[in-house]
Parts: sequence; C-alpha cells; structure tokens
Amino acid sequence: MKDLNRLKVVLVEQKKTGKWLAEQLGKDPSTVSKWCSNKMQPSLEMLVKIAETLNVATKDLIN
Repeated sequence: MKDLNRLKVVLVEQKKTGKWLAEQLGKDPSTVSKWCSNKMQPSLEMLVKIAETLNVATKDLIN
C-alpha cells in the first residue's frame, strides 16, 4: 500500500509521539498507530483536527 499520509514524519519532526497525539485527540493510541503506519487513514475531518493539533497545514500531512 502506498503511503498516503505523512503523519509519522511530522510527529518525528516535532519530537512528539503517537501516544501524545492520541491523548490530544481523545483517540485510542492503536488508532493513531494505524494512521502513522498507513494501515488506516483518518477521516478528512480528523485530518483537519490533527493538523490543528500539530500546528501545520492540512496539506503538509498528505503525501
């Protein structure tokens, strides 16, 4: 499967963890892990929330 999001890269760049992001979003850490490994994709609405939480443009999370 082609990598569709850059979430893992952005988290590493910001020295943040998937667990931290899960806590900020009120999501299960395993869900965030699946997003980071591109096994599952967040909804568009969730992608916008992720971008806001990480203080990046939504387009920066998409490959």
